[in-house]
Amino acid sequence: MKLTRRSVLAGTAATLAAPSVVIAQARELRCGILTPSGHPWNQAALRVADKLKAETNGRLTMTVFHAGQLGNEPAMLQQMQSGALDMGWIMAGEMGTRVPAIASVNSPYVVDSTAKIAKLIRHPLVVGLFDLLPRETGTVGLAWGITGMRAIFAARDISKLADIKGMKLRINTTPAYRDFYQLLGAAPTPIPAPQVFDAMTNGQVDGLESDLEFSWLQRFDKVAKTLLQMNAIHMPVIAQASGRVWQGLSASDRELIQRTTKAELDRQIDELAGNEPKMVENFRGTSITMRTADPAEAEAVVAEFDKIWVPKAPVLAELRKVGKTL
Repeated sequence: MKLTRRSVLAGTAATLAAPSVVIAQARELRCGILTPSGHPWNQAALRVADKLKAETNGRLTMTVFHAGQLGNEPAMLQQMQSGALDMGWIMAGEMGTRVPAIASVNSPYVVDSTAKIAKLIRHPLVVGLFDLLPRETGTVGLAWGITGMRAIFAARDISKLADIKGMKLRINTTPAYRDFYQLLGAAPTPIPAPQVFDAMTNGQVDGLESDLEFSWLQRFDKVAKTLLQMNAIHMPVIAQASGRVWQGLSASDRELIQRTTKAELDRQIDELAGNEPKMVENFRGTSITMRTADPAEAEAVVAEFDKIWVPKAPVLAELRKVGKTL
Protein backbone atom coordinates (compact mmCIF):
# COMPACT_ATOMS: atom_id res chain seq x y z
CA MET A 1 0.00 0.00 0.00
CA LYS A 2 1.36 3.42 -0.93
CA LEU A 3 1.78 5.94 1.85
CA THR A 4 0.01 9.20 1.06
CA ARG A 5 -0.78 12.19 3.23
CA ARG A 6 -4.49 11.53 2.79
CA SER A 7 -4.22 7.93 3.93
CA VAL A 8 -1.97 8.87 6.82
CA LEU A 9 -4.29 11.62 8.04
CA ALA A 10 -7.38 9.53 7.37
CA GLY A 11 -5.83 6.86 9.51
CA THR A 12 -6.05 9.24 12.42
CA ALA A 13 -9.83 9.23 12.33
CA ALA A 14 -10.00 5.48 11.82
CA THR A 15 -7.69 4.82 14.70
CA LEU A 16 -9.77 7.01 17.00
CA ALA A 17 -12.73 4.71 16.33
CA ALA A 18 -10.84 1.57 17.34
CA PRO A 19 -8.36 0.56 20.06
CA SER A 20 -5.06 2.22 19.24
CA VAL A 21 -1.88 0.20 19.00
CA VAL A 22 0.10 3.38 19.71
CA ILE A 23 -0.23 4.62 23.28
CA ALA A 24 0.10 8.36 23.82
CA GLN A 25 3.28 8.91 25.79
CA ALA A 26 5.56 11.72 26.84
CA ARG A 27 7.62 12.99 23.96
CA GLU A 28 9.78 15.95 23.03
CA LEU A 29 9.48 16.89 19.38
CA ARG A 30 12.30 18.69 17.59
CA CYS A 31 11.35 21.20 14.92
CA GLY A 32 13.85 22.90 12.60
CA ILE A 33 13.31 26.18 10.75
CA LEU A 34 15.68 28.21 8.61
CA THR A 35 14.39 31.72 9.29
CA PRO A 36 15.76 33.74 12.23
CA SER A 37 14.11 34.12 15.60
CA GLY A 38 11.56 36.91 15.39
CA HIS A 39 10.33 36.01 11.90
CA PRO A 40 6.53 35.43 11.75
CA TRP A 41 7.04 31.73 11.01
CA ASN A 42 9.27 31.31 14.04
CA GLN A 43 6.76 33.09 16.23
CA ALA A 44 4.03 30.76 14.98
CA ALA A 45 6.21 27.70 15.66
CA LEU A 46 6.79 28.86 19.23
CA ARG A 47 3.05 29.27 19.73
CA VAL A 48 2.54 25.71 18.48
CA ALA A 49 5.07 24.53 21.07
CA ASP A 50 3.31 26.43 23.85
CA LYS A 51 -0.11 25.06 22.94
CA LEU A 52 1.07 21.45 22.63
CA LYS A 53 2.58 21.67 26.08
CA ALA A 54 -0.52 23.32 27.57
CA GLU A 55 -3.05 20.97 25.97
CA THR A 56 -1.16 17.84 27.07
CA ASN A 57 -0.15 19.11 30.52
CA GLY A 58 3.49 18.90 29.52
CA ARG A 59 3.36 15.38 28.09
CA LEU A 60 4.01 16.61 24.55
CA THR A 61 6.60 19.33 24.05
CA MET A 62 8.30 20.83 21.02
CA THR A 63 11.69 22.51 20.87
CA VAL A 64 12.12 24.94 17.98
CA PHE A 65 15.59 25.24 16.45
CA HIS A 66 15.79 28.62 14.74
CA ALA A 67 18.00 30.05 12.01
CA GLY A 68 19.18 26.75 10.56
CA GLN A 69 20.67 25.44 13.80
CA LEU A 70 20.05 21.91 12.55
CA GLY A 71 21.47 22.62 9.10
CA ASN A 72 20.10 24.05 5.89
CA GLU A 73 16.76 22.95 4.47
CA PRO A 74 18.09 20.00 2.43
CA ALA A 75 19.83 18.74 5.58
CA MET A 76 16.69 19.12 7.68
CA LEU A 77 14.61 17.37 5.04
CA GLN A 78 17.08 14.50 4.95
CA GLN A 79 16.87 14.25 8.75
CA MET A 80 13.08 14.07 8.55
CA GLN A 81 13.26 11.37 5.91
CA SER A 82 15.38 9.22 8.21
CA GLY A 83 13.29 10.01 11.28
CA ALA A 84 16.14 11.84 13.02
CA LEU A 85 14.13 15.09 12.97
CA ASP A 86 10.47 15.12 13.95
CA MET A 87 9.28 18.26 12.19
CA GLY A 88 10.55 20.94 9.85
CA TRP A 89 9.09 24.12 8.43
CA ILE A 90 10.53 23.98 4.94
CA MET A 91 10.03 26.63 2.28
CA ALA A 92 8.19 25.78 -0.92
CA GLY A 93 11.35 26.74 -2.79
CA GLU A 94 13.27 23.81 -1.34
CA MET A 95 10.33 21.43 -1.66
CA GLY A 96 9.94 22.55 -5.26
CA THR A 97 13.37 21.23 -6.17
CA ARG A 98 11.91 17.77 -5.51
CA VAL A 99 8.24 18.24 -6.40
CA PRO A 100 7.60 20.48 -9.45
CA ALA A 101 3.93 20.90 -8.53
CA ILE A 102 4.99 22.53 -5.26
CA ALA A 103 7.40 24.78 -7.17
CA SER A 104 4.56 25.96 -9.38
CA VAL A 105 2.97 27.71 -6.40
CA ASN A 106 5.97 30.09 -6.59
CA SER A 107 5.33 30.92 -10.23
CA PRO A 108 5.22 34.62 -11.19
CA TYR A 109 1.91 36.47 -11.32
CA VAL A 110 -0.32 33.61 -10.23
CA VAL A 111 -1.56 36.25 -7.78
CA ASP A 112 -0.56 39.89 -7.46
CA SER A 113 -1.02 40.82 -3.80
CA THR A 114 -0.37 39.44 -0.35
CA ALA A 115 -4.11 39.42 0.36
CA LYS A 116 -4.54 37.07 -2.61
CA ILE A 117 -1.63 34.89 -1.43
CA ALA A 118 -3.59 34.35 1.80
CA LYS A 119 -6.57 33.12 -0.23
CA LEU A 120 -4.54 31.06 -2.71
CA ILE A 121 -2.68 29.10 -0.06
CA ARG A 122 -5.99 28.01 1.51
CA HIS A 123 -7.55 26.91 -1.77
CA PRO A 124 -8.29 23.15 -1.96
CA LEU A 125 -6.08 22.84 -5.05
CA VAL A 126 -3.05 24.13 -3.15
CA VAL A 127 -3.79 22.25 0.07
CA GLY A 128 -4.24 19.11 -2.02
CA LEU A 129 -0.61 19.32 -3.16
CA PHE A 130 0.32 17.92 0.27
CA ASP A 131 -0.89 14.55 -1.03
CA LEU A 132 2.33 14.36 -3.08
CA LEU A 133 4.70 14.71 -0.14
CA PRO A 134 4.68 11.27 1.51
CA ARG A 135 5.57 9.53 -1.74
CA GLU A 136 8.01 12.14 -3.03
CA THR A 137 9.72 13.32 0.15
CA GLY A 138 8.75 10.97 2.97
CA THR A 139 7.07 13.78 4.90
CA VAL A 140 3.51 14.70 5.87
CA GLY A 141 2.26 18.22 5.09
CA LEU A 142 0.44 19.82 8.00
CA ALA A 143 -0.21 23.43 6.99
CA TRP A 144 0.91 26.30 4.77
CA GLY A 145 2.34 29.59 6.00
CA ILE A 146 3.15 32.63 3.90
CA THR A 147 5.38 35.59 3.34
CA GLY A 148 4.28 38.68 1.49
CA MET A 149 5.10 39.54 -2.08
CA ARG A 150 8.81 39.65 -2.76
CA ALA A 151 10.59 42.82 -3.84
CA ILE A 152 13.94 43.69 -5.36
CA PHE A 153 16.44 45.66 -3.30
CA ALA A 154 18.92 47.22 -5.73
CA ALA A 155 22.23 48.93 -5.10
CA ARG A 156 21.46 51.31 -7.95
CA ASP A 157 18.43 53.27 -9.05
CA ILE A 158 15.86 51.08 -10.86
CA SER A 159 12.25 51.86 -11.74
CA LYS A 160 10.98 49.03 -13.94
CA LEU A 161 11.42 45.31 -14.61
CA ALA A 162 13.59 46.02 -17.66
CA ASP A 163 16.16 47.59 -15.32
CA ILE A 164 16.83 44.15 -13.83
CA LYS A 165 18.50 43.03 -17.05
CA GLY A 166 22.19 42.42 -16.48
CA MET A 167 21.94 42.69 -12.70
CA LYS A 168 23.83 40.20 -10.60
CA LEU A 169 20.89 39.36 -8.36
CA ARG A 170 20.89 37.26 -5.23
CA ILE A 171 17.86 34.98 -5.37
CA ASN A 172 16.38 32.05 -3.53
CA THR A 173 17.55 29.01 -5.46
CA THR A 174 14.13 27.53 -6.19
CA PRO A 175 13.97 26.54 -9.89
CA ALA A 176 10.88 28.69 -10.50
CA TYR A 177 12.66 31.82 -9.29
CA ARG A 178 15.78 30.99 -11.29
CA ASP A 179 13.84 30.64 -14.53
CA PHE A 180 11.82 33.80 -13.93
CA TYR A 181 14.81 36.01 -13.23
CA GLN A 182 16.84 34.55 -16.07
CA LEU A 183 13.97 35.31 -18.44
CA LEU A 184 14.03 38.88 -17.14
CA GLY A 185 17.72 39.00 -18.07
CA ALA A 186 19.21 38.97 -14.58
CA ALA A 187 22.16 36.84 -13.54
CA PRO A 188 20.79 34.82 -10.59
CA THR A 189 23.39 34.48 -7.86
CA PRO A 190 22.72 32.07 -4.98
CA ILE A 191 24.18 33.28 -1.68
CA PRO A 192 23.25 31.88 1.77
CA ALA A 193 20.81 34.18 3.55
CA PRO A 194 23.15 35.05 6.46
CA GLN A 195 25.74 36.36 3.96
CA VAL A 196 23.43 38.53 1.85
CA PHE A 197 23.85 41.77 3.79
CA ASP A 198 27.64 41.60 3.47
CA ALA A 199 27.39 40.63 -0.21
CA MET A 200 25.40 43.80 -0.87
CA THR A 201 27.78 45.88 1.21
CA ASN A 202 30.92 44.77 -0.64
CA GLY A 203 29.38 44.84 -4.11
CA GLN A 204 29.42 41.09 -4.63
CA VAL A 205 25.89 41.41 -6.02
CA ASP A 206 23.94 44.30 -7.56
CA GLY A 207 20.77 43.48 -5.71
CA LEU A 208 18.66 40.86 -4.00
CA GLU A 209 15.06 39.72 -3.96
CA SER A 210 13.28 39.01 -0.71
CA ASP A 211 10.01 39.41 1.15
CA LEU A 212 9.50 42.60 3.13
CA GLU A 213 9.28 40.88 6.53
CA PHE A 214 12.68 39.19 6.30
CA SER A 215 14.17 42.27 4.64
CA TRP A 216 13.08 44.46 7.53
CA LEU A 217 14.60 42.07 10.07
CA GLN A 218 17.84 42.11 8.07
CA ARG A 219 17.59 45.88 7.34
CA PHE A 220 18.41 45.51 3.66
CA ASP A 221 17.29 49.12 3.24
CA LYS A 222 20.67 50.09 4.71
CA VAL A 223 22.59 48.51 1.81
CA ALA A 224 20.18 49.26 -1.07
CA LYS A 225 19.25 52.42 -2.94
CA THR A 226 15.95 51.26 -4.44
CA LEU A 227 13.14 48.92 -3.44
CA LEU A 228 11.14 47.74 -6.47
CA GLN A 229 7.83 46.11 -5.59
CA MET A 230 7.04 43.59 -8.32
CA ASN A 231 3.91 41.99 -6.85
CA ALA A 232 4.86 38.89 -8.81
CA ILE A 233 6.20 36.08 -6.64
CA HIS A 234 6.07 34.87 -3.06
CA MET A 235 7.59 32.15 -0.89
CA PRO A 236 5.25 30.09 1.30
CA VAL A 237 6.41 27.56 3.85
CA ILE A 238 5.14 24.05 4.52
CA ALA A 239 5.03 22.86 8.12
CA GLN A 240 5.62 19.14 7.88
CA ALA A 241 6.37 16.08 9.92
CA SER A 242 8.64 13.14 9.30
CA GLY A 243 6.56 10.31 7.84
CA ARG A 244 8.48 7.81 9.96
CA VAL A 245 7.85 9.78 13.14
CA TRP A 246 4.22 10.47 12.23
CA GLN A 247 3.36 6.79 11.96
CA GLY A 248 4.74 6.22 15.44
CA LEU A 249 2.57 8.87 17.09
CA SER A 250 -0.82 8.10 18.57
CA ALA A 251 -3.88 9.13 16.61
CA SER A 252 -4.80 11.72 19.20
CA ASP A 253 -1.33 13.28 19.10
CA ARG A 254 -1.38 13.40 15.31
CA GLU A 255 -4.73 15.16 15.36
CA LEU A 256 -3.56 17.63 18.00
CA ILE A 257 -0.32 18.46 16.19
CA GLN A 258 -2.03 18.98 12.86
CA ARG A 259 -4.90 21.03 14.30
CA THR A 260 -2.60 23.23 16.38
CA THR A 261 -0.11 23.80 13.57
CA LYS A 262 -2.83 24.77 11.12
CA ALA A 263 -4.48 27.11 13.62
CA GLU A 264 -1.25 28.97 14.33
CA LEU A 265 -0.26 29.23 10.68
CA ASP A 266 -3.76 30.44 9.81
CA ARG A 267 -3.18 33.15 12.40
CA GLN A 268 0.23 33.91 10.88
CA ILE A 269 -1.32 34.24 7.42
CA ASP A 270 -4.02 36.63 8.61
CA GLU A 271 -1.63 38.73 10.69
CA LEU A 272 0.96 39.03 7.95
CA ALA A 273 -1.59 40.05 5.33
CA GLY A 274 -3.09 42.57 7.74
CA ASN A 275 0.27 44.00 8.78
CA GLU A 276 1.72 44.46 5.31
CA PRO A 277 0.65 48.12 4.97
CA LYS A 278 2.53 48.89 8.19
CA MET A 279 5.59 47.04 6.85
CA VAL A 280 5.50 49.16 3.70
CA GLU A 281 5.32 52.28 5.85
CA ASN A 282 8.38 51.09 7.79
CA PHE A 283 10.38 51.17 4.56
CA ARG A 284 8.87 54.49 3.50
CA GLY A 285 10.28 55.91 6.70
CA THR A 286 13.84 55.07 5.61
CA SER A 287 16.06 56.66 2.98
CA ILE A 288 15.39 53.94 0.39
CA THR A 289 13.49 54.92 -2.78
CA MET A 290 10.36 52.82 -3.30
CA ARG A 291 8.85 52.09 -6.71
CA THR A 292 6.28 49.67 -8.13
CA ALA A 293 6.78 47.70 -11.34
CA ASP A 294 4.13 47.53 -14.06
CA PRO A 295 3.01 43.89 -14.44
CA ALA A 296 2.25 44.49 -18.14
CA GLU A 297 6.03 44.59 -18.70
CA ALA A 298 6.24 40.92 -17.74
CA GLU A 299 3.53 39.45 -19.98
CA ALA A 300 5.96 38.05 -22.55
CA VAL A 301 8.21 36.69 -19.80
CA VAL A 302 5.30 34.93 -18.10
CA ALA A 303 4.31 33.32 -21.41
CA GLU A 304 7.85 31.99 -21.83
CA PHE A 305 7.91 30.85 -18.21
CA ASP A 306 4.74 28.83 -18.68
CA LYS A 307 6.20 27.14 -21.75
CA ILE A 308 8.91 25.80 -19.43
CA TRP A 309 6.78 24.98 -16.41
CA VAL A 310 3.33 23.82 -17.51
CA PRO A 311 4.71 20.62 -19.14
CA LYS A 312 6.45 19.54 -15.91
CA ALA A 313 3.84 20.97 -13.51
CA PRO A 314 0.46 20.90 -15.29
CA VAL A 315 -1.21 22.15 -12.11
CA LEU A 316 0.22 25.61 -12.90
CA ALA A 317 -2.49 26.12 -15.54
CA GLU A 318 -5.13 25.42 -12.89
CA LEU A 319 -3.38 27.69 -10.38
CA ARG A 320 -3.55 30.58 -12.84
CA LYS A 321 -7.28 30.01 -13.25
CA VAL A 322 -7.72 29.99 -9.48
CA GLY A 323 -5.63 33.13 -9.12
CA LYS A 324 -7.92 35.06 -11.45
CA THR A 325 -10.90 34.30 -9.20
CA LEU A 326 -9.35 35.57 -5.98
